[in-house]
Amino acid sequence: MVWIKYVGVDEETGTELFYYFVESERSPSTGPVILWLTGGPGCSGFSGVVFEVGPMKYVLEPYNGSLPRLVYNQYSWTQMASILFLDTPVGSGFSYAHDPKGYNVGDISSSLQVVTFLKKWFNDHPRYLSNHFYVGGSSYAGKVIPIIMKFISEGIEQRQQPLLQGYIVGNPITGSKIDDNFKIPYSHGVGIISDQLYESYRYYLSFLWMINNLTREALKIKKGTVGEWIRCKTGLPYVQDVASSIKYHFDLTTGGYRALVFSGDHDLTLPFLSTQAWIKSLNFSIVDEWRAWHVDGQAAGFTILYANNLTFATVKGGGHTSIETNPKQGFAMGKRWLDNKPL
Repeated sequence: MVWIKYVGVDEETGTELFYYFVESERSPSTGPVILWLTGGPGCSGFSGVVFEVGPMKYVLEPYNGSLPRLVYNQYSWTQMASILFLDTPVGSGFSYAHDPKGYNVGDISSSLQVVTFLKKWFNDHPRYLSNHFYVGGSSYAGKVIPIIMKFISEGIEQRQQPLLQGYIVGNPITGSKIDDNFKIPYSHGVGIISDQLYESYRYYLSFLWMINNLTREALKIKKGTVGEWIRCKTGLPYVQDVASSIKYHFDLTTGGYRALVFSGDHDLTLPFLSTQAWIKSLNFSIVDEWRAWHVDGQAAGFTILYANNLTFATVKGGGHTSIETNPKQGFAMGKRWLDNKPL
């Protein structure tokens, strides 16, 4: 079952966030629900649907003038959870505001809009209130997810929210002060080769599919709200008003929420060394020492478990969005963690 809809989150500016909801293939009535966010800020939630953990992927084949073909993704996380893919902040994907002032948001205000979205969504879908709920995402989403978690947890204390269990952040941005420190040392130690033509081809497929009128009609996109669809929009009037999210991570994990933090070990945008550094700065004791984790008998990366249920893992050969570059390993990692099993 799939739902695609707008939800209003700010009456004054007429701000509406667009979402895709894909029900779990395994057990929608009892399985976990994940809110999945993408990076940028400004990337569409559709990136999560077709490039990361969603049920579809594009067929890479020579262009023949027709729409790109979508096929089932055998490593979709919808095999183990129901997933909400959200276009946030406003201005990304098909989310829009009637008043131009509505686009002036930042880390805090956009996070509050996500919480408003969730309240309305769960009010419309109360049968999911008893399911375990997680917030996940990659890249810049890794910075705002702890903020969103904080606001949700505060609502839980007032008995207004779902069964929040924890969060998942991949190659997460926390703040430039620590994130940028390890780019030069990492570049010096590792040679990274990227296939730019391949990546641009994938980007172009999503663009062709989304600008087609039949696609927009099927998605019930409101006419006149969004012109050209762009996977990751730049130039949005978005304010990065949280210097660092490290304190949020500390408060959430010591507050009882589980956390899975993972990084591709070939990510130059945000080297895993940066992520390791801020995790170590939390000063949590080690529960399970640094070791390899495996998929089909092959090393898929390394992992370490800290106190307060904080798991850190690297994905061998993974890039900045490591679930996108290594879907098989990402699927195995996510399934084990959601099932409360060691990686």
